Amino acid sequence: MPRPIGAFCFLKSLAHNKTEFNCYFWCTLRTTRETDMEKITTKLRKLLAGDDFLYMPAAYYPLCALVAQQIGLKTAYVGGYVTGGSKAVSEPLLSMSEQVNVAGEIAQSCSIPIIADAGAGFGEPLHCMRTVREFISAGVAGVHIEDQLYPKRAHYHKYVAHAIPADEFAYKIRYACRERDTKDPDFVVIVRSDTCRFEGFGEAVKRVNMGAEEGADMGLIFPTNHEEAVQAPKECAIPMVYVQSRGNRDGRPLYGNNELRDMGYKACIDAQLWLTVSFHHAKKALEEIHATGSYTGMTDAENISARQGIEDAIGLEDYYLIEEETVEEKKWGKR
Repeated sequence: MPRPIGAFCFLKSLAHNKTEFNCYFWCTLRTTRETDMEKITTKLRKLLAGDDFLYMPAAYYPLCALVAQQIGLKTAYVGGYVTGGSKAVSEPLLSMSEQVNVAGEIAQSCSIPIIADAGAGFGEPLHCMRTVREFISAGVAGVHIEDQLYPKRAHYHKYVAHAIPADEFAYKIRYACRERDTKDPDFVVIVRSDTCRFEGFGEAVKRVNMGAEEGADMGLIFPTNHEEAVQAPKECAIPMVYVQSRGNRDGRPLYGNNELRDMGYKACIDAQLWLTVSFHHAKKALEEIHATGSYTGMTDAENISARQGIEDAIGLEDYYLIEEETVEEKKWGKR
């Protein structure tokens, strides 16, 4: 988010020339970002320690998270599904750098904590350590790491999950947590098991509890029915995250946030909402224009409101103020 205009004017008053101003500006920006990065992980820890249920809609570009922040949500999530879908390559083909870059860009654009999908850690325990380090450096507040084979296969989207042995997975979580403790102890590590469908609910719970013993802060599994969804928070030793997988063809249950809170979950990842809603409505709009030459899905007032909302979310008014302080005349009023 843009810095307050007062800070800009203060730096301008300190500088005797453009070179000095640039030096002050970039030093201040770097220091502020470092402070923000420290604070954002602490902020997430405080949220987890509090009584609030955390709803985390999936974002894949900064505006998604800015809108979530603007309407009062306290966290957001960068998932592999939405990143892969938005890049038209699918989640299993994403590289670590691609996911870190997307998550980092989103984290730097907002002031709410961002949790990211770190897949299978992008390799073995050593690679998991670097994965954690890169997400921390990008300003992300936490990640989940899963027990699937790496590299992941496209058949993952058919719910064919190939799990690695439990002891190998435990090492991944252990060394991910070791890197967390070295780099930023407030960074959150979530242990995720995809074993419910093939190895059974008991195996998934066992792996989450193994991850807890290795230092994981939260757990995540994929219950296959209502009974498993109810039991998961009771049998797992750490706070649990539920994944709301809208449009799944696996029969996985969907719940409201109040239901999940009452069941004992601490948080909910809404893994596809923005992407599927955007795809659905944009496709319908293009189909209408292609068929008729016109779009009637939104009134002119609604288009104006949406456009103004986007400009407000990205902080365009702050940019206007900076230009009026430097290169534009103060005569154009408010748009």
